[in-house]
Amino acid sequence: MVSSQSFPGAQPDAPVVSLSDVRFAWNAGSSIVIDIHRLDIARGERIFVRGPSGSGKSTLLSLLGGMVIPQNGTVRVLGHDLAGIGGAGRDRFRADHIGFIFQMFNLIPYLSVVENVILPCGFSQRRAGNAIMAAGILHRRVTELSVGQQQRVAAARALIGAPELVIADEPTSALDADRRLAFIDLLFQECEREQATLVFVSHDAAMASLFDRAIELTGMTRADLAGEAAAAAR
Repeated sequence: MVSSQSFPGAQPDAPVVSLSDVRFAWNAGSSIVIDIHRLDIARGERIFVRGPSGSGKSTLLSLLGGMVIPQNGTVRVLGHDLAGIGGAGRDRFRADHIGFIFQMFNLIPYLSVVENVILPCGFSQRRAGNAIMAAGILHRRVTELSVGQQQRVAAARALIGAPELVIADEPTSALDADRRLAFIDLLFQECEREQATLVFVSHDAAMASLFDRAIELTGMTRADLAGEAAAAAR
């Protein structure tokens, strides 16, 4: 059961994501996977996180979603220190404020499209209250959908109820180039409509130019990512 505790969103001018002196290793004595001095992500930004397998991309998303907490440093999302609100509090916070898109979409085959889309609302009264449903293919089984239609359902499920942060973990890895670009265009449109911040992970560096900013995790040690991004833009 998730906590009944509720958490307000961030102030309009505050970063949606702020990492400070964050270090994370999966086990005591093992190699540090994430080692970031500073990373700020503004409201509405579309961030591309790239790096090969094992570079820490999915670990970073787990930190942002509060599934794990760092051994050192602070991860703030919408102004809240995730380590300070406890496991049940993080479950509630994640349900209320974060939408997820997974690599293989992770649609539930025995549910209809509408049941898949509204699934997050069953865990969050806040998002249920914000939700607006569309018509069309909603009552079909997901097993009857084309890949393009599955893309739209996955995006709709992540964005239903207007979460402030959308986390996409390699959702285009199994798609061809045309479908990949179509999905990203759809995702950008929906995030802009909902004024959501997007953190998108991929190993495909060719897509980086489509985003507001790219973060390279390979070999990243105590890097000031905000500073690197500003330097790269000059």
